[in-house]
Amino acid sequence: MLTFGLGHVTRLPYRDGCAESGLVPGRAPGATVAPMIDVRRGADRYEGGDADAAEGAATGITTRHAFSFGPHYDPDNLRFGPVLACNEEILAPGAGFDEHPHSHTEIVTWVAEGELTHRDATGAATLVRPGDVQHLAAASGTRHVERNDGPGPLRFVQMWLAPAGPAGEPSYTLVRGIADSTPYAVPAAGAVLHVRRPGAGERISVPAAGQAYLHVVRGDLRLDGTAAGEDEELSPGDSARISGEPELELVAGSPSEVLIWEFP
Repeated sequence: MLTFGLGHVTRLPYRDGCAESGLVPGRAPGATVAPMIDVRRGADRYEGGDADAAEGAATGITTRHAFSFGPHYDPDNLRFGPVLACNEEILAPGAGFDEHPHSHTEIVTWVAEGELTHRDATGAATLVRPGDVQHLAAASGTRHVERNDGPGPLRFVQMWLAPAGPAGEPSYTLVRGIADSTPYAVPAAGAVLHVRRPGAGERISVPAAGQAYLHVVRGDLRLDGTAAGEDEELSPGDSARISGEPELELVAGSPSEVLIWEFP
């Protein structure tokens, strides 16, 4: 599948033989999942945005990709479960992504700072603010614009998930000010998002799902209760890909914000 963004054509690792069924590559239905925690550091993300632009063609966009994306092709890092992308974006005032198409993708956006101007072919025209969950189901195909029309920097996390079934009609959902620990389901991808904001010293449970993907937006946390008995320290921009670990907890060392996906 081809889509456009970041000023270049992006070839997504979507039709990889597993996306149509929503299966995890290499995992049979009902198979036992061996315990695994794969921590990926924010500093190791692929650099995009201006880092990919031609010399002298700065766009005011800084991007950090957690998965294989665009020119950063990595056959060993195509996806985790239904998660195809987890991009950290920083847009300078006036910068943004002009109208571009998407299809067969569930696009969920979380704003950490500033306001995101969004317009799309479903007729939605919104300002997305910190605390809001935005969900664009691209389905059979849609187009949208994402810009920073505000006076200050915009920082957001955008996550792309593969739907398990055939495409339908595009749709747009915006949940204003989602409360802590309130789940947001993306049924098309068989996934549920949890937004957690623990205070310093607070413990929160990681969902006891077959798999979980977590991304640290802000703060410092420790991942406790691993099968191997080894704790993991997590900082902003870090992520963890978790399988078969039903008793994990996150302990906040400072006021934190973390996005946690769960799926079978």
